[in-house]
Amino acid sequence: MKETEPRAVLSARGLRRDFAGFVAVNNVDLDVHHRRIHALIGPNGAGKTTVFNLLTKFLEPTSGTIELLGRDITRTPAARVARMGLVRSFQISAVFPHLTVLDNVRVALQRPGGLSTQFWRSLSALDRLTPRADELLESVGLIDARDRLAGDLSYGRKRVLEIATTLALDPKVLLLDEPMAGMGHEDVGTVSGIIRAVARDRAVLMVEHNLAVVADLCDWITVLQRGEILAAGDYRTISSDERVRVAYMGTENA
Repeated sequence: MKETEPRAVLSARGLRRDFAGFVAVNNVDLDVHHRRIHALIGPNGAGKTTVFNLLTKFLEPTSGTIELLGRDITRTPAARVARMGLVRSFQISAVFPHLTVLDNVRVALQRPGGLSTQFWRSLSALDRLTPRADELLESVGLIDARDRLAGDLSYGRKRVLEIATTLALDPKVLLLDEPMAGMGHEDVGTVSGIIRAVARDRAVLMVEHNLAVVADLCDWITVLQRGEILAAGDYRTISSDERVRVAYMGTENA
């Protein structure tokens, strides 16, 4: 039977987080679907990063539930959630600058390759990871830079390398925290294309401030304001919502 509607692979219901009496996130419901790109947007301080931290278990919710692939992960440790297929990037590029581009990806492949705890093995044991690493580098357009030091890459290509290392973990749901931050127009176009390709066989949830990117790339958008959901829908729906225009879009040239 043909699948007509992508399934929700990551869901949150009634998500709330308090910090010493301050409610950072309140009553957030969220469904992230397979093969869709979902954006989480809102003004600074809206609670976007807190929601990311709750979903990936860097923070525990005060109340509410989270499900990944139909399993309750509300109290599951972050490391186990990552092994279950929920993988995130961060706002700051996280590559090993003194390793080659290839070795950055091979290091990321050690866990799914079964080498992460086999510390007694020689460096040559990584050689068997090279074909898969090259495939990943080819898929993100970095194969030409495989032997360069990661620290010598441009900022935009470092972010692309970071996407390659997250893909090495074979995520079912990929969370991207401001993937376009600090990028020039050419790099934004490149990374947008990569994210679109990545979403062909997995779910993507991204925090993004570039509304032109959101409009072009995202299938569904959730708008946060003061920790609560203000609106949700496709770009046409949320861009025509007067509350959203006042709270967020009116402050942007988009």
